[in-house]
Amino acid sequence: MAGTLYLCATPIGNLEDMTFRAVRVLREADLIAAEDTRNSVKLLNHFEIHTPMTSYHEYNKIEKGRKLTQLLLEGKDVALITDAGTPGISDPGEELVRMCQEAGITVTAVPGAAACITALTISGLPTRRFAFEAFLPQDKKERREILEELAGETRTLVLYEAPHRLVKTLRELLEALGDREASVCRELTKKHETVFRTTLAEALAWYEANDPRGECVLVIQGKPRSQIRQEARRQWEELSLEEHMAHYESGGMDRKEAMKQVAKDRGVSRRDVYQALLKK
Repeated sequence: MAGTLYLCATPIGNLEDMTFRAVRVLREADLIAAEDTRNSVKLLNHFEIHTPMTSYHEYNKIEKGRKLTQLLLEGKDVALITDAGTPGISDPGEELVRMCQEAGITVTAVPGAAACITALTISGLPTRRFAFEAFLPQDKKERREILEELAGETRTLVLYEAPHRLVKTLRELLEALGDREASVCRELTKKHETVFRTTLAEALAWYEANDPRGECVLVIQGKPRSQIRQEARRQWEELSLEEHMAHYESGGMDRKEAMKQVAKDRGVSRRDVYQALLKK
């Protein structure tokens, strides 16, 4: 029988966030695949875990992924850990999971800390609906396209950023999204954890004057639906009533339904549309 791939979450700062189950699974696994073995050995030593370890990271994820898949098919249990947090979230673990699923290997999660969820819950911004973007792409064209998509996103946005790129990213977000409520969450679960509840403009001004330190999670207000409605209404109001009606009638809508839709678009009653058309 094939073994099991365990996705083991590890602390994002505070070692006390390591779960009992994660410690047990890491001790019982046949092999631990770690993003950076030099970093992970400190964690394993702290919890007296002596399981053999191998590297699995962005630059060897295909070749090493095949080797790990073969070991799993031979019946070995493999535990996957990242430098901090939950494997598969903004790291190459997703590639190994895909390989295992295609090979019919059981994949299970040993849940724990995740920086994106930790930041979201303490940000003070709406948590019911959110969009996680991780790090913005470095390619300029792709980055611009993603920012354009995020500009119309109504859900709360969650992004990661390194301190040396924070000012540039805040500037681009302000240009693309406009000024929005935001929380800059730093050093999560650590001694100097901070949640800077602010706006994008104020955050940019602050970090232009003060050097950013520590890994950051940005939690940003989604685009208000009222703003979307106002923008759509202004767009429709640029058309004459006849042009607006023609837009729907040319698509096969009868005149009564077209008037109803035009009234909805413009935020007026259908009677108002009818009377205005009669006058014209």
